[in-house]
Amino acid sequence: MVFAFGPMGFATASDVPTWVFPLNAAPPSNPLPYDNIRRLHVPDSGASFTEAELNDFFNVPDWHPNAHAAMPPIIAHGRAPDVYACGYCHTAGGQGRPENASLAGLPAAYIISQVADFKSGARKSAWSGPYRPADRMIYAVTHATAEEIAQAADYFSRQSLRPRVRVVERARVPKFRIVGWVYAAENGGESEPLGQRMLEFAPDAVRHENRDDQMRYVAYAPRGSISRGKHIARAGSDSPANACTICHGPTLRGVGAIPPIAGRSPTYILRQLLAFQSGARSAATGLPMRTVVKNLKIGDLIDAAAYAASLPP
Repeated sequence: MVFAFGPMGFATASDVPTWVFPLNAAPPSNPLPYDNIRRLHVPDSGASFTEAELNDFFNVPDWHPNAHAAMPPIIAHGRAPDVYACGYCHTAGGQGRPENASLAGLPAAYIISQVADFKSGARKSAWSGPYRPADRMIYAVTHATAEEIAQAADYFSRQSLRPRVRVVERARVPKFRIVGWVYAAENGGESEPLGQRMLEFAPDAVRHENRDDQMRYVAYAPRGSISRGKHIARAGSDSPANACTICHGPTLRGVGAIPPIAGRSPTYILRQLLAFQSGARSAATGLPMRTVVKNLKIGDLIDAAAYAASLPP
C-alpha cells in the first residue's frame, strides 16, 4: 500500500486500506424484531440474556459481574435517548472489543481529553465513510455532561485490562466473513494469503455477537512482524527519537497521562496510527504521534501494532 500525502504531509483518508475497517453489511430495510424470549448463554457465566437485551444500548449485558467494580449508572445504563451506556460498546469492565477501545486501565485524564477531542472534532475516524462504532461514540459523547464523562473516566481507569488478544504470525489466514465489525472464519477450512495485512478474528462468532467480554481474539500478522515491531518500538524506524518506548514506557504500559498500549487490540492500534497519519486525529496533544508516523509505511504500522499487542497488558 502506497500512501499519497496531502498538503499537511499526512496520508489522505481515502488511502486508508479497506481491510483495516471491516464493515458490516447494510441492515435490511425492514428488519425482524429481536427475540425477547430465548435466553442466551456464554461459557463461564451464570448470566443469561435475550437477543433483545443484548441489543439494548441502555442496558449493559454484564456476563461476569464479579470481574469488575460496581458500575456507575452512566456505564451500566447511559442516559436515554442520546447517551448510550458506556459499557455497552466498551464492555462492563472496559475490556473493549477490536472495533472500539479497551478503556480498562487508561489514565482518567487521557480518557477525558479524548472525549473532548471527539466533541471538538479533533478526533475522527481515519475511515472517510460511515463507521458505526466511531460514529456512535461521537454521537454519545457529544450529548454527555462533564460529570458523566468524569465518572466514566474514573471508573474505567480503575479497572484492569486482561489478556484480550493473541497475535499469530502467518502467511495464510482462513477465508472469512464480517460479523460485528470483525472477521470470522468461514466454515470449510479454506484459506487465502494474508499478504501485507493484519486481520483480527473472533474465534467464536456467536460469543462475539453475544458480547462475551472474556473471549480472546486472534490477530493474524505477517511473519516477522513482532520482531520488526520490537525494533521500531525500541529504536525507532528512522531515528531513536521516534521510538515508541520514549513516550509509552519501556514495556509500553504508559507513563503518566500517556496511555498504555501493551496488550491492546492491534487492529484498533493500527486504526489510530492511520488516524494520526491522515490527520483525522488532529489535536495538539497528538502532534508527537503525527511526527512519529508521518513517514511510516503500512508494513511498519502493522509491525508496531503487532508488537504492542503481543505484550502483556
